[in-house]
Amino acid sequence: MRFSLAALTAGLAATASGQKVKVMLLGDSLTEISCWRPMVWNQLIQAGVADKVDFVGSQNGIGGSCPRPSGFDTNHEGHSGWQAYDIARQYISGWMQTYRPDIVQFMLGTNDVNIGKRNAQSIIDSYTSLLRTMRSVNPRVKVIIDKIIPTSWSDATIEQVNNLIPGWVQSNTTPESPIVIADCSRANGYTNNMLAGDGVHTNQQGDEFIARQIGPKLIQFVNDVLGGSTPSPTSTSAPPAVTTPTNPPPATLTTVVVPPPQPTANCASRWGQCGGNGWQGPTCCSQGTCRRQNDWYSQCI
Repeated sequence: MRFSLAALTAGLAATASGQKVKVMLLGDSLTEISCWRPMVWNQLIQAGVADKVDFVGSQNGIGGSCPRPSGFDTNHEGHSGWQAYDIARQYISGWMQTYRPDIVQFMLGTNDVNIGKRNAQSIIDSYTSLLRTMRSVNPRVKVIIDKIIPTSWSDATIEQVNNLIPGWVQSNTTPESPIVIADCSRANGYTNNMLAGDGVHTNQQGDEFIARQIGPKLIQFVNDVLGGSTPSPTSTSAPPAVTTPTNPPPATLTTVVVPPPQPTANCASRWGQCGGNGWQGPTCCSQGTCRRQNDWYSQCI
């Protein structure tokens, strides 16, 4: 990957001052409770850059069954049930101002589709708003956008968003603020066998798949910020192996096994109050019933 003189200068300055490369992992429950984050950390260790990376964000939780590598940085900005639409309009500015990441990686849109009932273009517009705010704080921010993993019922809107992402990247990437894709889509090999019982979240296979897509691209960007040189993020070479504990507990959730009915809003969950806006909006279910699929995914029916 080519990088500009300004980006190289910034990277060398960060290295000289001893500052770490700040990485914000942004998303919904697929970031908050899934186990791919520590798997990516293992890849950073194997690439020799973990001690130069600082995961940043207001959250530090992780799923109870997830491995915890030595030195694993648990900070992130994953919020179960939240939508790209709301994050772009209410939260990203504050997070960027507070943490000022060099790199942002995000997967968002599942809740926009299944909870917000938003169409593909609305979700893409939210990505554009997110990017505009990121660059207003850090004009050289590097971005990894994930294509959205499928649901077990193969939601057409998710597929439409994934089909629009390459064009969005081509229109918005710049030498100073490059964008690359971590392809976690069904078209790239993500299958229903990689989903937990709720048909929405990941099992261990799914976490490993996501880690394989994100890790090499993140390592490349970290090295770019530091002024290093490694193969391009678009390389097809095999990523570092992901290590997990022997006989780890299954990374599944206690869920129903049928596709969830179409929701109209969020409802109360273990993580917050009943609301239709990132667990913080107006009370929902005033004309419906709150149905909890599990502790992280609940709907007004």
